[in-house]
Amino acid sequence: MKKQLWVIGLCIATCLPSGWSQRMEIIQTSQSTSDRLTSKGVVEFVNTGQPEESSLCIFVDYRHTFQEFIGIGGAFTDAAAETFYKLPANKQQEILTAYFDRTQGIGYSFGRTHINSCDFSSYSYAYVNDPADTLLKTFSIEVDKKYRIPFIKLALERTHNELKLFASPWSPPAFMKTNNDMLHGGKLRPEYYRSWALYYVKFIEAYKKEGIPIWGITVQNEPMAVQRWESCIYTAEDELNFVKNYLGPQLKKSGLLPSLRLMIWDHNRNLAFHRANAILSDPQAAQYVWGTAFHWYVGDNYDNIKRIHEAFPDKGLVFSEGCAYPFSWENVKQWHYGEKYGEAIIHDLNNNTNAWTDWNLILDEKGGPNHVDNYCLAPIIADTRTGEVYYMSSYYYIGHFSKYIRPGAKRISCSSMTDDVLATAFINPDKSIVVVAMNQTDRDIDINVWIDGKSAPVKMSAHSIVTGLIKKL
Repeated sequence: MKKQLWVIGLCIATCLPSGWSQRMEIIQTSQSTSDRLTSKGVVEFVNTGQPEESSLCIFVDYRHTFQEFIGIGGAFTDAAAETFYKLPANKQQEILTAYFDRTQGIGYSFGRTHINSCDFSSYSYAYVNDPADTLLKTFSIEVDKKYRIPFIKLALERTHNELKLFASPWSPPAFMKTNNDMLHGGKLRPEYYRSWALYYVKFIEAYKKEGIPIWGITVQNEPMAVQRWESCIYTAEDELNFVKNYLGPQLKKSGLLPSLRLMIWDHNRNLAFHRANAILSDPQAAQYVWGTAFHWYVGDNYDNIKRIHEAFPDKGLVFSEGCAYPFSWENVKQWHYGEKYGEAIIHDLNNNTNAWTDWNLILDEKGGPNHVDNYCLAPIIADTRTGEVYYMSSYYYIGHFSKYIRPGAKRISCSSMTDDVLATAFINPDKSIVVVAMNQTDRDIDINVWIDGKSAPVKMSAHSIVTGLIKKL
Protein backbone atom coordinates (compact mmCIF):
# COMPACT_ATOMS: atom_id res chain seq x y z
CA MET A 1 0.00 0.00 0.00
CA LYS A 2 1.40 3.35 -0.98
CA LYS A 3 2.14 5.56 2.02
CA GLN A 4 0.43 8.95 1.98
CA LEU A 5 2.83 11.87 2.24
CA TRP A 6 1.95 15.17 3.86
CA VAL A 7 3.88 18.24 2.85
CA ILE A 8 3.69 22.01 2.96
CA GLY A 9 0.92 23.88 1.16
CA LEU A 10 3.34 26.07 -0.76
CA CYS A 11 6.23 26.05 -3.18
CA ILE A 12 9.89 26.13 -2.38
CA ALA A 13 12.07 27.40 -5.19
CA THR A 14 15.82 27.53 -5.03
CA CYS A 15 18.82 26.84 -7.16
CA LEU A 16 19.63 23.48 -5.55
CA PRO A 17 22.78 21.95 -7.05
CA SER A 18 23.43 18.26 -7.55
CA GLY A 19 25.39 18.12 -4.27
CA TRP A 20 22.10 18.06 -2.34
CA SER A 21 19.58 15.24 -2.16
CA GLN A 22 16.68 15.59 -4.57
CA ARG A 23 14.40 14.40 -1.78
CA MET A 24 13.02 16.29 1.19
CA GLU A 25 11.96 14.62 4.42
CA ILE A 26 8.78 16.04 5.90
CA ILE A 27 8.19 16.31 9.66
CA GLN A 28 4.74 17.46 10.75
CA THR A 29 2.82 18.51 13.86
CA SER A 30 -0.91 18.92 13.25
CA GLN A 31 -3.93 19.77 15.37
CA SER A 32 -6.30 17.45 13.50
CA THR A 33 -4.07 14.37 13.67
CA SER A 34 -1.84 12.62 16.19
CA ASP A 35 1.24 13.91 14.38
CA ARG A 36 3.70 15.41 16.84
CA LEU A 37 7.08 16.01 15.23
CA THR A 38 6.19 12.99 13.10
CA SER A 39 8.16 12.04 10.01
CA LYS A 40 5.79 11.68 7.06
CA GLY A 41 8.39 10.22 4.73
CA VAL A 42 10.05 11.96 1.80
CA VAL A 43 8.87 13.80 -1.27
CA GLU A 44 10.76 13.65 -4.55
CA PHE A 45 11.14 16.43 -7.05
CA VAL A 46 10.36 16.16 -10.77
CA ASN A 47 11.21 18.63 -13.54
CA THR A 48 8.36 21.09 -14.02
CA GLY A 49 9.86 24.48 -14.85
CA GLN A 50 8.42 27.89 -14.05
CA PRO A 51 5.67 27.86 -11.39
CA GLU A 52 2.33 29.39 -12.33
CA GLU A 53 1.52 32.78 -10.84
CA SER A 54 -1.50 31.23 -9.16
CA SER A 55 0.65 28.63 -7.37
CA LEU A 56 1.27 29.00 -3.66
CA CYS A 57 5.03 29.07 -3.27
CA ILE A 58 7.87 29.62 -0.88
CA PHE A 59 11.02 30.67 -2.67
CA VAL A 60 14.33 29.75 -1.03
CA ASP A 61 17.82 30.67 -2.19
CA TYR A 62 20.74 29.26 -0.20
CA ARG A 63 23.20 31.62 -1.91
CA HIS A 64 21.91 34.60 0.07
CA THR A 65 22.82 34.15 3.73
CA PHE A 66 22.03 36.32 6.71
CA GLN A 67 22.55 36.10 10.49
CA GLU A 68 24.20 33.18 12.25
CA PHE A 69 21.93 31.08 14.44
CA ILE A 70 23.09 30.61 18.04
CA GLY A 71 20.35 28.45 19.51
CA ILE A 72 16.88 27.99 20.98
CA GLY A 73 16.02 27.11 24.56
CA GLY A 74 14.24 28.05 27.76
CA ALA A 75 14.80 29.44 31.23
CA PHE A 76 16.28 27.59 34.19
CA THR A 77 14.26 29.40 36.84
CA ASP A 78 13.95 28.39 40.48
CA ALA A 79 10.39 27.33 39.68
CA ALA A 80 11.49 25.05 36.84
CA ALA A 81 14.25 23.48 38.92
CA GLU A 82 12.09 23.01 42.01
CA THR A 83 9.33 21.41 39.96
CA PHE A 84 11.87 19.13 38.26
CA TYR A 85 13.16 17.79 41.57
CA LYS A 86 9.65 17.12 42.90
CA LEU A 87 9.14 14.55 40.13
CA PRO A 88 10.02 10.84 40.15
CA ALA A 89 13.46 9.98 38.76
CA ASN A 90 12.03 8.47 35.57
CA LYS A 91 10.08 11.65 34.84
CA GLN A 92 13.17 13.75 35.46
CA GLN A 93 15.00 11.70 32.85
CA GLU A 94 12.05 12.03 30.48
CA ILE A 95 12.18 15.83 30.72
CA LEU A 96 15.95 15.96 30.23
CA THR A 97 15.58 13.80 27.13
CA ALA A 98 12.57 15.77 25.86
CA TYR A 99 14.40 19.08 25.97
CA PHE A 100 18.08 18.34 25.47
CA ASP A 101 18.44 15.14 23.44
CA ARG A 102 18.86 15.84 19.73
CA THR A 103 17.50 12.46 18.62
CA GLN A 104 14.69 11.66 21.04
CA GLY A 105 13.99 15.25 22.11
CA ILE A 106 14.05 18.73 20.60
CA GLY A 107 17.74 19.51 21.06
CA TYR A 108 17.74 22.72 23.10
CA SER A 109 21.10 24.49 22.85
CA PHE A 110 20.43 27.81 24.59
CA GLY A 111 19.12 28.91 27.98
CA ARG A 112 18.58 31.67 30.50
CA THR A 113 18.80 31.94 34.26
CA HIS A 114 18.41 34.71 36.82
CA ILE A 115 20.74 36.66 39.12
CA ASN A 116 19.09 36.85 42.59
CA SER A 117 15.46 35.79 42.81
CA CYS A 118 12.70 36.46 40.29
CA ASP A 119 8.93 36.11 40.41
CA PHE A 120 9.33 32.42 39.57
CA SER A 121 11.15 31.79 42.84
CA SER A 122 9.46 30.53 46.00
CA TYR A 123 10.66 33.61 47.89
CA SER A 124 12.79 36.74 47.39
CA TYR A 125 16.50 36.53 48.05
CA ALA A 126 19.82 38.17 47.18
CA TYR A 127 23.41 36.93 47.25
CA VAL A 128 24.51 39.82 49.51
CA ASN A 129 22.42 41.27 52.35
CA ASP A 130 24.82 43.60 54.19
CA PRO A 131 24.57 47.26 53.08
CA ALA A 132 28.11 47.87 54.33
CA ASP A 133 29.56 45.11 52.13
CA THR A 134 30.29 47.28 49.10
CA LEU A 135 33.13 44.95 48.02
CA LEU A 136 30.73 41.97 48.11
CA LYS A 137 32.93 39.85 50.37
CA THR A 138 29.85 38.01 51.66
CA PHE A 139 28.58 37.20 48.14
CA SER A 140 27.15 33.65 48.11
CA ILE A 141 25.11 31.61 45.63
CA GLU A 142 24.44 28.90 48.23
CA VAL A 143 20.68 29.25 47.70
CA ASP A 144 21.08 28.24 44.04
CA LYS A 145 22.85 24.99 44.94
CA LYS A 146 19.71 23.26 46.17
CA TYR A 147 17.80 23.03 42.88
CA ARG A 148 18.88 25.41 40.13
CA ILE A 149 22.58 24.66 39.78
CA PRO A 150 22.12 20.85 39.83
CA PHE A 151 19.39 21.17 37.18
CA ILE A 152 21.61 23.27 34.93
CA LYS A 153 24.46 20.78 35.36
CA LEU A 154 22.22 17.93 34.19
CA ALA A 155 21.30 19.93 31.09
CA LEU A 156 24.95 20.68 30.39
CA GLU A 157 25.73 16.99 30.67
CA ARG A 158 22.95 16.09 28.23
CA THR A 159 24.20 18.66 25.71
CA HIS A 160 27.84 17.62 26.11
CA ASN A 161 28.55 21.06 27.59
CA GLU A 162 27.36 22.77 24.41
CA LEU A 163 24.47 24.59 26.10
CA LYS A 164 24.95 28.37 26.05
CA LEU A 165 23.51 30.10 29.11
CA PHE A 166 22.86 33.78 29.74
CA ALA A 167 21.79 35.41 33.00
CA SER A 168 19.55 38.37 33.88
CA PRO A 169 18.93 40.24 37.13
CA TRP A 170 15.35 41.07 38.12
CA SER A 171 16.47 43.30 40.98
CA PRO A 172 19.55 44.31 42.94
CA PRO A 173 19.45 43.64 46.70
CA ALA A 174 16.87 45.82 48.46
CA PHE A 175 19.48 47.96 50.21
CA MET A 176 20.91 49.05 46.84
CA LYS A 177 17.57 50.49 45.68
CA THR A 178 15.74 53.75 46.20
CA ASN A 179 12.61 51.99 47.51
CA ASN A 180 14.52 49.61 49.84
CA ASP A 181 12.57 46.74 48.30
CA MET A 182 13.47 44.11 45.70
CA LEU A 183 9.85 44.28 44.50
CA HIS A 184 7.74 47.15 43.11
CA GLY A 185 10.26 48.86 40.86
CA GLY A 186 12.53 51.42 42.45
CA LYS A 187 15.90 52.42 41.01
CA LEU A 188 19.52 51.57 41.66
CA ARG A 189 21.07 54.05 44.09
CA PRO A 190 24.02 55.89 42.48
CA GLU A 191 26.27 55.09 45.45
CA TYR A 192 25.89 51.38 44.64
CA TYR A 193 26.61 51.56 40.89
CA ARG A 194 30.13 50.18 41.34
CA SER A 195 29.06 47.46 43.75
CA TRP A 196 26.22 46.38 41.47
CA ALA A 197 28.55 46.23 38.46
CA LEU A 198 30.89 44.01 40.48
CA TYR A 199 27.88 41.84 41.43
CA TYR A 200 27.60 40.52 37.86
CA VAL A 201 31.27 39.56 37.90
CA LYS A 202 30.87 37.75 41.22
CA PHE A 203 27.90 35.82 39.82
CA ILE A 204 29.76 34.79 36.67
CA GLU A 205 32.82 33.72 38.65
CA ALA A 206 30.73 31.78 41.19
CA TYR A 207 28.86 29.87 38.48
CA LYS A 208 32.10 29.17 36.64
CA LYS A 209 33.46 27.66 39.86
CA GLU A 210 30.42 25.35 39.85
CA GLY A 211 31.27 24.24 36.31
CA ILE A 212 28.65 26.43 34.63
CA PRO A 213 30.03 28.89 32.06
CA ILE A 214 27.95 32.03 31.52
CA TRP A 215 27.75 32.91 27.81
CA GLY A 216 26.12 36.30 28.30
CA ILE A 217 24.25 38.67 30.59
CA THR A 218 21.54 41.27 30.21
CA VAL A 219 21.70 44.52 32.15
CA GLN A 220 18.20 44.27 33.64
CA ASN A 221 15.05 42.26 33.06
CA GLU A 222 12.20 44.52 31.91
CA PRO A 223 13.80 47.83 32.93
CA MET A 224 10.71 49.96 32.25
CA ALA A 225 8.19 47.92 34.28
CA VAL A 226 7.21 48.53 37.90
CA GLN A 227 6.10 45.02 38.85
CA ARG A 228 4.71 43.59 42.06
CA TRP A 229 7.61 41.15 41.86
CA GLU A 230 11.37 41.76 41.59
CA SER A 231 11.95 44.75 39.32
CA CYS A 232 14.19 47.78 38.89
CA ILE A 233 13.71 50.81 36.64
CA TYR A 234 16.31 52.08 34.18
CA THR A 235 15.48 54.87 31.76
CA ALA A 236 17.48 54.91 28.53
CA GLU A 237 19.78 57.50 30.09
CA ASP A 238 20.19 55.36 33.23
CA GLU A 239 21.10 52.24 31.29
CA LEU A 240 23.46 54.16 29.02
CA ASN A 241 25.26 55.66 32.02
CA PHE A 242 25.47 52.34 33.87
CA VAL A 243 26.79 50.42 30.86
CA LYS A 244 29.24 53.09 29.72
CA ASN A 245 30.69 54.13 33.06
CA TYR A 246 30.25 51.16 35.38
CA LEU A 247 29.21 47.75 34.07
CA GLY A 248 31.15 47.79 30.80
CA PRO A 249 34.42 48.96 32.38
CA GLN A 250 34.04 46.47 35.25
CA LEU A 251 33.50 43.54 32.88
CA LYS A 252 36.50 44.63 30.84
CA LYS A 253 38.67 45.10 33.94
CA SER A 254 37.71 41.59 35.09
CA GLY A 255 38.79 40.11 31.75
CA LEU A 256 35.30 38.95 30.80
CA LEU A 257 34.97 40.96 27.60
CA PRO A 258 34.70 40.39 24.70
CA SER A 259 33.99 36.66 25.24
CA LEU A 260 31.03 37.50 27.52
CA ARG A 261 28.06 38.87 25.57
CA LEU A 262 26.55 41.94 27.22
CA MET A 263 22.96 42.64 26.12
CA ILE A 264 20.85 45.73 26.71
CA TRP A 265 17.09 46.34 27.00
CA ASP A 266 15.63 42.86 27.76
CA HIS A 267 12.08 44.18 27.52
CA ASN A 268 9.33 44.34 24.89
CA ARG A 269 9.72 44.85 21.15
CA ASN A 270 7.65 48.06 21.20
CA LEU A 271 10.45 50.20 22.68
CA ALA A 272 13.37 48.03 21.62
CA PHE A 273 14.58 50.28 18.82
CA HIS A 274 14.42 53.40 20.99
CA ARG A 275 16.52 51.79 23.71
CA ALA A 276 19.01 50.26 21.27
CA ASN A 277 19.41 53.55 19.43
CA ALA A 278 19.95 55.48 22.67
CA ILE A 279 22.76 53.20 23.84
CA LEU A 280 24.37 51.85 20.67
CA SER A 281 24.66 55.31 19.12
CA ASP A 282 27.13 56.16 21.88
CA PRO A 283 30.49 54.66 20.83
CA GLN A 284 31.80 54.58 24.39
CA ALA A 285 28.84 52.46 25.51
CA ALA A 286 28.52 50.45 22.29
CA GLN A 287 32.08 49.11 22.60
CA TYR A 288 30.94 46.99 25.57
CA VAL A 289 27.61 45.82 24.13
CA TRP A 290 27.23 42.63 22.09
CA GLY A 291 23.54 43.07 21.31
CA THR A 292 19.93 43.72 22.26
CA ALA A 293 17.54 41.36 24.05
CA PHE A 294 13.75 41.64 23.83
CA HIS A 295 10.40 40.14 24.93
CA TRP A 296 6.98 39.74 23.30
CA TYR A 297 4.44 40.95 25.89
CA VAL A 298 3.28 44.25 24.31
CA GLY A 299 2.35 44.00 20.63
CA ASP A 300 4.17 42.16 17.87
CA ASN A 301 6.28 45.06 16.53
CA TYR A 302 8.54 42.73 14.53
CA ASP A 303 9.72 45.61 12.35
CA ASN A 304 11.34 47.20 15.39
CA ILE A 305 13.77 44.28 15.54
CA LYS A 306 14.49 44.68 11.85
CA ARG A 307 15.18 48.38 12.42
CA ILE A 308 17.76 47.59 15.10
CA HIS A 309 19.61 45.30 12.70
CA GLU A 310 19.46 47.89 9.93
CA ALA A 311 20.91 50.58 12.19
CA PHE A 312 23.44 48.38 13.99
CA PRO A 313 24.19 45.39 11.72
CA ASP A 314 27.27 44.36 13.72
CA LYS A 315 25.24 43.81 16.92
CA GLY A 316 23.38 40.66 17.94
CA LEU A 317 19.69 40.14 18.66
CA VAL A 318 18.25 37.70 21.20
CA PHE A 319 14.62 37.02 22.01
CA SER A 320 15.08 36.61 25.75
CA GLU A 321 11.60 35.84 27.11
CA GLY A 322 8.06 34.97 26.14
CA CYS A 323 5.36 32.81 27.70
CA ALA A 324 1.66 32.04 27.42
CA TYR A 325 -0.77 32.90 30.24
CA PRO A 326 -2.87 32.68 32.33
CA PHE A 327 -2.49 29.19 33.70
CA SER A 328 -5.43 26.79 33.66
CA TRP A 329 -5.66 23.12 32.82
CA GLU A 330 -7.98 24.05 29.97
CA ASN A 331 -5.32 26.37 28.57
CA VAL A 332 -2.74 23.60 28.75
CA LYS A 333 -4.76 21.88 26.00
CA GLN A 334 -5.13 24.92 23.74
CA TRP A 335 -3.54 24.59 20.29
CA HIS A 336 -3.26 28.30 19.53
CA TYR A 337 -0.49 28.77 22.08
CA GLY A 338 1.79 26.65 19.93
CA GLU A 339 0.88 28.75 16.91
CA LYS A 340 1.77 31.92 18.82
CA TYR A 341 5.24 30.48 19.41
CA GLY A 342 5.64 29.38 15.81
CA GLU A 343 4.55 32.76 14.45
CA ALA A 344 6.89 34.67 16.78
CA ILE A 345 9.90 32.46 16.10
CA ILE A 346 9.49 32.71 12.33
CA HIS A 347 9.07 36.49 12.38
CA ASP A 348 11.92 37.04 14.82
CA LEU A 349 14.29 34.81 12.86
CA ASN A 350 13.32 36.48 9.60
CA ASN A 351 14.14 39.83 11.22
CA ASN A 352 17.71 38.79 12.02
CA THR A 353 17.34 37.38 15.54
CA ASN A 354 20.28 35.14 16.46
CA ALA A 355 18.79 33.18 19.37
CA TRP A 356 15.35 32.57 20.85
CA THR A 357 14.50 31.85 24.49
CA ASP A 358 11.25 30.61 25.98
CA TRP A 359 10.46 31.41 29.61
CA ASN A 360 10.17 28.61 32.24
CA LEU A 361 11.23 25.16 31.06
CA ILE A 362 8.76 23.45 33.38
CA LEU A 363 6.02 24.58 35.74
CA ASP A 364 3.83 22.74 38.22
CA GLU A 365 0.09 22.07 38.40
CA LYS A 366 -0.56 25.68 39.42
CA GLY A 367 1.68 27.28 36.82
CA GLY A 368 4.33 27.97 39.45
CA PRO A 369 5.90 28.01 41.99
CA ASN A 370 5.66 31.80 42.02
CA HIS A 371 5.89 33.87 45.19
CA VAL A 372 3.56 36.62 43.90
CA ASP A 373 0.99 34.34 42.22
CA ASN A 374 2.03 35.44 38.72
CA TYR A 375 1.25 32.00 37.31
CA CYS A 376 1.66 31.14 33.63
CA LEU A 377 2.11 28.27 31.19
CA ALA A 378 5.20 26.40 30.04
CA PRO A 379 5.75 23.92 27.19
CA ILE A 380 5.98 21.16 29.81
CA ILE A 381 3.60 21.16 32.77
CA ALA A 382 4.24 18.68 35.57
CA ASP A 383 1.64 17.65 38.14
CA THR A 384 3.84 17.18 41.20
CA ARG A 385 0.93 15.52 43.03
CA THR A 386 0.77 12.61 40.58
CA GLY A 387 4.13 12.76 38.84
CA GLU A 388 2.46 13.10 35.45
CA VAL A 389 4.00 15.29 32.74
CA TYR A 390 2.00 17.13 30.04
CA TYR A 391 3.33 18.54 26.77
CA MET A 392 1.68 21.65 25.38
CA SER A 393 1.44 22.36 21.65
CA SER A 394 4.19 24.96 22.19
CA TYR A 395 6.69 22.19 22.97
CA TYR A 396 6.20 20.66 19.52
CA TYR A 397 6.11 23.98 17.67
CA ILE A 398 9.39 25.09 19.25
CA GLY A 399 10.84 21.68 18.42
CA HIS A 400 10.28 22.19 14.70
CA PHE A 401 13.02 24.82 14.91
CA SER A 402 15.30 23.77 17.78
CA LYS A 403 15.65 20.14 16.72
CA TYR A 404 16.59 20.81 13.11
CA ILE A 405 18.20 24.28 12.92
CA ARG A 406 21.53 23.82 14.64
CA PRO A 407 23.93 26.33 16.21
CA GLY A 408 26.15 27.85 13.55
CA ALA A 409 23.43 27.66 10.88
CA LYS A 410 22.88 30.65 8.61
CA ARG A 411 19.47 31.96 7.66
CA ILE A 412 18.96 31.88 3.92
CA SER A 413 16.64 33.79 1.62
CA CYS A 414 13.03 32.63 2.00
CA SER A 415 9.88 34.28 0.68
CA SER A 416 6.27 33.08 0.92
CA MET A 417 3.72 34.01 -1.75
CA THR A 418 0.82 33.83 0.69
CA ASP A 419 0.09 35.37 4.06
CA ASP A 420 -1.58 32.08 5.01
CA VAL A 421 1.78 30.32 5.28
CA LEU A 422 4.69 31.68 7.28
CA ALA A 423 8.14 30.29 6.56
CA THR A 424 11.82 30.58 7.28
CA ALA A 425 14.86 28.66 6.04
CA PHE A 426 18.40 27.93 7.21
CA ILE A 427 21.49 26.12 6.01
CA ASN A 428 23.18 24.12 8.77
CA PRO A 429 26.92 23.76 9.34
CA ASP A 430 26.68 20.29 7.73
CA LYS A 431 25.13 22.03 4.67
CA SER A 432 21.70 20.46 5.15
CA ILE A 433 18.86 22.85 4.34
CA VAL A 434 15.96 23.31 6.76
CA VAL A 435 12.66 24.93 5.80
CA VAL A 436 10.03 25.51 8.49
CA ALA A 437 6.53 26.52 7.42
CA MET A 438 3.32 27.05 9.35
CA ASN A 439 -0.33 26.99 8.32
CA GLN A 440 -2.58 28.80 10.82
CA THR A 441 -5.72 28.58 8.70
CA ASP A 442 -8.73 26.30 9.12
CA ARG A 443 -8.11 24.61 5.76
CA ASP A 444 -5.54 22.33 4.19
CA ILE A 445 -3.26 24.14 1.75
CA ASP A 446 -2.25 22.36 -1.46
CA ILE A 447 0.95 23.46 -3.10
CA ASN A 448 3.99 22.52 -5.04
CA VAL A 449 7.40 22.58 -3.41
CA TRP A 450 9.82 24.07 -5.92
CA ILE A 451 13.57 23.48 -5.93
CA ASP A 452 15.78 24.33 -8.91
CA GLY A 453 13.04 23.94 -11.49
CA LYS A 454 11.71 20.79 -9.85
CA SER A 455 8.57 20.45 -7.80
CA ALA A 456 6.70 18.06 -5.55
CA PRO A 457 2.97 18.21 -4.77
CA VAL A 458 2.27 18.66 -1.08
CA LYS A 459 -0.64 19.09 1.32
CA MET A 460 -0.26 20.95 4.59
CA SER A 461 -2.95 20.22 7.16
CA ALA A 462 -5.00 22.97 8.73
CA HIS A 463 -3.34 24.34 11.86
CA SER A 464 -0.06 22.57 11.34
CA ILE A 465 3.65 23.22 11.24
CA VAL A 466 6.05 21.40 8.96
CA THR A 467 9.81 21.12 8.78
CA GLY A 468 11.40 20.07 5.51
CA LEU A 469 14.93 18.62 5.56
CA ILE A 470 17.17 18.46 2.52
CA LYS A 471 20.43 16.66 3.18
CA LYS A 472 23.80 17.37 1.63
CA LEU A 473 25.05 14.29 -0.21
